[in-house]
Amino acid sequence: QVQLVESGGGLVQAGGSLRLSCAASGRTFSSYGMGWFRQAPGKERAFVAVINWSGGHTYYADSVKGRFTISRDNAKNTVYLQMNSLKPEDTAVYYCAAYSRPWEIYYVREDYGSWGQGTQVTVSS
Repeated sequence: QVQLVESGGGLVQAGGSLRLSCAASGRTFSSYGMGWFRQAPGKERAFVAVINWSGGHTYYADSVKGRFTISRDNAKNTVYLQMNSLKPEDTAVYYCAAYSRPWEIYYVREDYGSWGQGTQVTVSS
């Protein structure tokens, strides 16, 4: 399995930007597709974005399309989530996750086998 550690969360005003990072260790990073999910208080954990092993294919939730960008650097074993034009409704704990069929694109939580511990993002109005 792969171990995942998120960083980069924090408090930002509406309209601002943050970049989340997720560092992976363990097995070969390019053996995994990577995704970001988020969980707001009292809500289910929801899909945000996914990227395949090469970075050539990505997919986003409608709520973040055009504002968030997922990317990866396989040499650094890291996946990123650039978040721009943040809104108060983006406030949540953000989790990165990995799945082991890296040529596919998955956006269902149950398809992911490894999860990080999460990082808090708070957007003030």
